[in-house]
Amino acid sequence: MSKEEIFNKIAEILADRFELKTEQITNTLNFKEDLNADSIDIVEFVLELEDTFGAEITDEAAENLVTVGDAVDYISEHQA
Repeated sequence: MSKEEIFNKIAEILADRFELKTEQITNTLNFKEDLNADSIDIVEFVLELEDTFGAEITDEAAENLVTVGDAVDYISEHQA
């Protein structure tokens, strides 16, 4: 799966979860600062990423997912 396809799927997840338009989502979008996501939001998002992409995301790796671009890069490198 290409990075563009991964980005589009992540954008769909975020748009649904945070009631955004997909056009508002960029690689630099910060989960905590821009979306006001709390730790529970982040955990649920990470679980959804794991389910969607079949990738296992460790707690340590999840802590490093700060922006949409971080998530795209991680999934790109670790997809099943």
